[in-house]
Amino acid sequence: MVKLKNNIRNVRRNMKLSQEELANKCGVTRQTINAIENNKYDPTLSLAFKLSIHLNRQIEKLFFYEGENK
Repeated sequence: MVKLKNNIRNVRRNMKLSQEELANKCGVTRQTINAIENNKYDPTLSLAFKLSIHLNRQIEKLFFYEGENK
C-alpha cells in the first residue's frame, strides 16, 4: 500500500502561519489542518488546491507518496 505524506507543517511554520490562520484561509477547521499534517486525513482535491494556493507551493511540493507497505 502506498501512503500519501505531506510537508505542510514545515511550509506553514516557515511562513509563520498558525494552523488556525491556514484553516481560516482554506475554509476548514484547525482540526482538519492538524489531521492533514499528521497524515490522519487525506484532503479532497479542492482542499489540496486551496492549500497549494495559500502556501504558495505546487501541489507536488506539498504532497508525496511514501513507499509501498506490503
